Amino acid sequence: MSNPDLSLDQLHAASRRGRVPTLVNELPRLLGILVLLVGLVLLFIGDSFSLNVLATAFLFAGLATAWNIIGGLGGQFSLGHSVFFAIGAYMTANLILGYKLSPWLALLPSMTLGAVVAALVSWPVFRLRGPFFAIATMALTEVALALAMYFESVTGGAQGLSVPFKAGLTNMIFRDRMSYAFLMLGFLAVALLIFAAIRHSRLGYALQAVRDNEETAEAAGIDVLRTKLVGMAISAALMAAGGCLYLMYVRVVDPPSLFSLFDVGVKVALIALIGGIGTTYGPLLGALLIVPLENYLRAELGGAIPGSNLLALGFILMLTALYLRRGIVGAILKLRDRSWRILR
Repeated sequence: MSNPDLSLDQLHAASRRGRVPTLVNELPRLLGILVLLVGLVLLFIGDSFSLNVLATAFLFAGLATAWNIIGGLGGQFSLGHSVFFAIGAYMTANLILGYKLSPWLALLPSMTLGAVVAALVSWPVFRLRGPFFAIATMALTEVALALAMYFESVTGGAQGLSVPFKAGLTNMIFRDRMSYAFLMLGFLAVALLIFAAIRHSRLGYALQAVRDNEETAEAAGIDVLRTKLVGMAISAALMAAGGCLYLMYVRVVDPPSLFSLFDVGVKVALIALIGGIGTTYGPLLGALLIVPLENYLRAELGGAIPGSNLLALGFILMLTALYLRRGIVGAILKLRDRSWRILR
């Protein structure tokens, strides 16, 4: 928590009196970062490859921020968020193909379904802790993959589903990569704003209390299960929104691509871990580092030695776990605090 010596009510009251950071304090910093990211996109006008990398980085930064709500603030290390990501993609595809609905309008039912499914499946899973919880979420991914392969009328089975190319803002389909980069940047902005709002709210303090010590949090009057369910539902809703945007970006989805443990489930967790788990901007920094690096390693190493790019990423993760346990942002904040103490 922000201050373990204060109760949940005291923290909430202190935030209103300005004694601890609030969302209002966070907004100028968030706006400044978004302006810098807009400038970064404009820097690569006409470079389709770089804009594609940026669009992917922004998408995964938003997804990692969504995961960070329950994984970072709540301390629940989920590896099954690809399920909610897939729900958003499949729900949007069915609404477009079956009901000719605009993907903008499909966002709300996709997010709602993702939140509902997350609450239903998490209720029994949250009774597990630590590695057992992570293993259970991995098993959930495999079950969902099998179901997606079986229910071909909904998912298209192994063949998947494809959305016809009809360029236009209403259809969320664009001819240029820059538009997609700004679309994903918009998603990232919403995810960051929601994360910051939760982090400085009563729910955020409750999630951090549960993360630090569930027994102490429960003794302090926090409904532990309800807190984790709400955090998971919000996280899953944002993941489903990301799945909708991903579908409109690639226009073709199938079970292996949506439920891939490394490409989605583990990847968003790794991005948050490397950038700084539990911090507002750690997932953004992690995505801006990992996604371009992954593309570079795949191009330089993947063709020569299959799988070597994954080995390189695994080695980077190992170094991060050994020397940057709080991630890059966490290490920077720790160094800043130490410098302030020395100067005082």
